[in-house]
This record gives sequence, C-alpha cells and structure tokens, in this order.
Amino acid sequence: MARDTTDQTPVRSTAEMTDYLASGCKPKADFRIGTEHEKFVFFTADHTPVPYFGERSISALLNGMQAKTGWEPIMDGDNIIGLAGPSGAGAISLEPGGQFELSGAPLENLHQTCKESNQHLATLREIAEPLGIRFLGMGGSPKWTLAETPVMPKSRYEIMTRYMPKVGRHGLDMMYRTCTIQVNLDFASEEDMRRKMQVSLKLQALATALFASSPFTDGKPNGLLSWRGEIWRDTDNNRSGLIPFAFAADFGFENYVEWALDVPMYFVVRDGKYHDCTHVTFRQFMAGALKGEIADWEPNMGDWTNHLSTLFPDVRLKRFLEMRGADGGPWRRICALPAFWVGLLYDDTALLAAEDLTRDWTVEEVSALRDAVPAQGLNARHRGLSLWDIAREVISISRSGLSARNRLNGDGVDETIFLSPLDEVLAKKSTLAEDMLARYNGRWNSSVEPVFTDYQY
Repeated sequence: MARDTTDQTPVRSTAEMTDYLASGCKPKADFRIGTEHEKFVFFTADHTPVPYFGERSISALLNGMQAKTGWEPIMDGDNIIGLAGPSGAGAISLEPGGQFELSGAPLENLHQTCKESNQHLATLREIAEPLGIRFLGMGGSPKWTLAETPVMPKSRYEIMTRYMPKVGRHGLDMMYRTCTIQVNLDFASEEDMRRKMQVSLKLQALATALFASSPFTDGKPNGLLSWRGEIWRDTDNNRSGLIPFAFAADFGFENYVEWALDVPMYFVVRDGKYHDCTHVTFRQFMAGALKGEIADWEPNMGDWTNHLSTLFPDVRLKRFLEMRGADGGPWRRICALPAFWVGLLYDDTALLAAEDLTRDWTVEEVSALRDAVPAQGLNARHRGLSLWDIAREVISISRSGLSARNRLNGDGVDETIFLSPLDEVLAKKSTLAEDMLARYNGRWNSSVEPVFTDYQY
C-alpha cells in the first residue's frame, strides 16, 4: 500500500464496512491485474544494505525517481517515503528495511504487466547505477542481520516494530528481511469472491513451494527453501494465516468484516500524526474505546481501509483479492506469479477445474501443507502425492486458462509464455531455492556473496 488513507467519511455500522468490500464487485470485462514486487537494495561494492539518509541512499533513489517520472512524492513528516503515479498508474513504496516496492497499475493483461516491470526497473537502474546501487530479487535477506538492516522513517513501521515481538517470533524478520511478489485480482460478485478466495487459499502453499527463493539467512543456509514461508507461520497469527472461516460454504464479505473487527489495530491517523492503537480492536474502537485518548475518536472509512491493509492472511480481501504466498525473485518471476493466478482464477473453465481439484481439501490438510512447504518445498506430500505432481496439474490448468483468455502481444503470442519459469522448475525438478543451494555448495564455494551478482536486477 503506497499511502495510508485519510477518508473522513464516518463509519458507524458493520453494514457500511461490508458494503465497502462489496463495492469491489465489477463486470468480468473490467477485471484487471495489479502486480506488486519488492526487492532488496544493496551497494555493489561490498553488498551492504543501502541506508535511508545520505547522498547514496534510499531517499536519493526516491528523489531521483520523482525527478525522472514526475510522480507525486508521498511524505511522512519531512521524509519522502514513496511516489504516487498519475491516477491509476501505480505507486512506489518502501518496506520497513528499505525493500523497494512497485505497486503496479491495474492492467488488462500480462504483457502489459511485464512491460510495466521492465520500464520500472530500467528507470530505477538509471538512477541507481551512478550511486553504485543495485537490487536483489529473492524472498529473504541472505546476509544482513536484523541489526545491520536499515530502518525506514515511516510512522506506521515504528508502531509495528514495537508491537511485533509481543505477538510472534518472526514479525521483525517479516518486516525487515523478506520480499514478495504479489498479484491483486478482481471478483464479479460475492459468490465469485468466495470461489476465488477458497481456491487460492488452498493453493497458496503450492505457490510458496513453486516460488521458494529464501534458503539463506545471516550468510549461510538456513535449512529451509522458503524462510519467508516459515516466518509467516509465526508472525502474528491473530491477523495472519489460513483464516479457516473462509473455507465455509457460505463465506461472504460480512464474515471477513466480523473477523477483521476483532483483530487488534495498529494505528489511526489524525492530522498526519500516527496514534498507536495496538491496545484495541476495531470493534472496541467502534464502541468508543479511544474516546479521551485522541481528539477525533470516532472511526471513519479511512481508518477502516487502513485497518484492512494491516491484516495479513494468505489471501487478503479488500475490494480485490491479494495473493500473498510467494517469495520475491528475479525479473521473470515478476511475470510468472501473476500468470499462475490469472490463469487459474480469471477463466471460468480453469476456475472450475481448480475447484474440482481442491474441493474436498480440508483446513487441516491445507494447514499441514503450509507447515511442511518451507522446509520441503515441492517434496511435501498431500494425500500420497508429492506437490511436484499436484504442481504439474495446477500449472496445466493455469496454462489452459491463459490460453483461453487469448490475450496476444504484438507478435501474436499469448500469455502462456509467462509460465516458462515454472515449466523450468518442473523440467529440472528444482526450485530457485534449490538452484541457489546447489551453487552455494558448488561454484560459490560456500559463500552467499555471489547471490548479489547472479540474482540482481
């Protein structure tokens, strides 16, 4: 999320909150693809992280991008913390440890998504090269300790940093030492949202396995393929994970609202100031819990949308659905992740096939996969089958969905080309994390330093 919302419209009932989510429903012809990707920022000379302040810094990158693109700066006090493009053009934002994120525009097809990523990275390189800065595409910080990782001057992150150690073992690692690729997808109705939510919740662990790329921590192998996946197993389970209630046959917008109301808040924003509200839930806020603590104590729609952005289930519901399971990765993965999900969820026949495949998967079975995948990857098993076998079937369904969409580029090629990185994983029977470990144990001579060369943007 590029900036925190300041919509002053009063919100007084759960019906209004439910209506907000339902307002995301749109005709299938208006479905769009919004891709987000994060990358670690490092100095090429010594592979150290780039600080926020200084001539060669994160702030210098943002100011350079602002001058180059003309995008509007997003400020937190006196500090630039992001850029907002012209209406509908996306945004650039910072994660807590300086991870640089493009939140892409809502686009019609994956060819546009790849073009957008290319343009962003090319422009960013123009600014970064003279500063001796490059970018690393993988799911977990391979070398820097938490103490070595810079801290971005964003008010919401100050509140989260204080709160995270109280609610899980890995919250600070999640904030400061992980990167992801995500895609945001639309729904046509409450039923369509339910179907897509349930299929994607069940298959999120498979996405984690396919895109696993975080096998190193503190300069050595961590015993996992997706350290990021393991981190999410104990970050803040009040607001994270599988949300089992979403598996219900009658799951709808109101159920999500009722859950969200009982999740502790992070903050409210008043006159540009962030107030720590981790001691109350949104339901308590609605009941007047902040009366006397802040002057404008009644909740508004900006508070609600900000609260929704601080919930971290494997699939997050806003006025669209966010697929949150994948590690970050090299450039081709930025196109492959949305391709995987668009193929499964945006074609009616493919969605039905994915539903048929996963229809009777239980919460307990999916949870067991979620627990197994960080260490075992595609070698994890479900009902006697390895995820390798399930991945082949699911990718085949996705390919059929992309083929049926028939969105062609200028050369007459459809969107199935963007599944190529996943085809390579299946053909080699090796994930990116396993490739990295093979190099570490081979030509990298037990060093993670070459990762900064081999997997940089």
